[in-house]
Amino acid sequence: MKRELLISLSVLLCLASCKQKKEETVQKQSVCITDSLAKITSIDTAKTTNMQDELTLSGEVSFDDNRVVKVFPFSSGQVTDVRVSLGDKVSKGQVLAVMRSADVAGNYTDLTATNSDLSIAKRQLAQTEYLYKNGISSERDYTEAKENYNKAIAANTKVQEQLSINGRGNTSANGQYIIKAPESGYIVEKAVTAGSFIRSDNAASMFTISDMKDVWIWANVFESDISKVKDGYAAKVTTLAYPDKVFQGKVNEVSSVLDPDNKVMKVKITLPNPNMLLKPEMFTSVVVTNNESTQSVTVPASSIIFNDSKNYVVIYHSKCNMEVREVNVIKTVDNVSYISSGLKAGETLVSKNQLLLYDALTEE
Repeated sequence: MKRELLISLSVLLCLASCKQKKEETVQKQSVCITDSLAKITSIDTAKTTNMQDELTLSGEVSFDDNRVVKVFPFSSGQVTDVRVSLGDKVSKGQVLAVMRSADVAGNYTDLTATNSDLSIAKRQLAQTEYLYKNGISSERDYTEAKENYNKAIAANTKVQEQLSINGRGNTSANGQYIIKAPESGYIVEKAVTAGSFIRSDNAASMFTISDMKDVWIWANVFESDISKVKDGYAAKVTTLAYPDKVFQGKVNEVSSVLDPDNKVMKVKITLPNPNMLLKPEMFTSVVVTNNESTQSVTVPASSIIFNDSKNYVVIYHSKCNMEVREVNVIKTVDNVSYISSGLKAGETLVSKNQLLLYDALTEE
């Protein structure tokens, strides 16, 4: 009797367990994507692509050396007035500085002297020519007068050319020399102040003007990361001034030597600067992206669900046939997650609002 009772109890427990499993199966199978839910969800397919890698670098903005005009003084002297500051926008022909130059004053003195010499030589030539044609003067005297006249012309022309190099309108007889902007742009370098002395053997420029339509980003690459950066790699640049704005560019120059002090290699990224947002000396954060030769299964990063220190995706078979599956994420780059296991290329998954389905499928 006791044995029959135990058998009956076992059968009842088994039936109850089967019924519970059946109810759970029915419950999970009843999770479907309705027409209204379909409007706010998206289905994507897992693909096999080359893995991308990101390297974050620090850098700073610099002006484009190929689009600058350097302003050099043509004479020595003392700067008496500087009318622009670093960063100022200037127009072509605008006065940048004023100098007092002994060289310029000397040129005007020489011009006066050569003008007088030329006038005297011209009169002497005319007199000698008259005397020669009337048989009073010799041919030698006439030839010598012509040579003196030609020498006077050459000396006068030399002084005039010296003054024209500086710009006759930019200089005056009292030695004043006006420095004007040769092109329009922004003052990106300024090496003089009022009172500065400019020597004739000084090879440095007074001002540097750039149109700032393009800028360079010089980024620092540590020795351990040199192999991760090459010409042509895509680069995203952000600044403290515009944290929400991303400037897109490419690495177009990689230095061949390391800085001996901080052991970093410089890479150059050229960026267009249409709105003049990027200023020289701005600090930047540069993210360089490259494609590795290794391939991996990829899915949109938005499809990954992180729960209990694990990553999951909702696999889509049909509107009423879905499953939750754990996956191993290698890394996420540019809104793309790279999967090492748990998913195969070609499988479909829910990539938008999948958390609603995940909660329903995992509900106890």
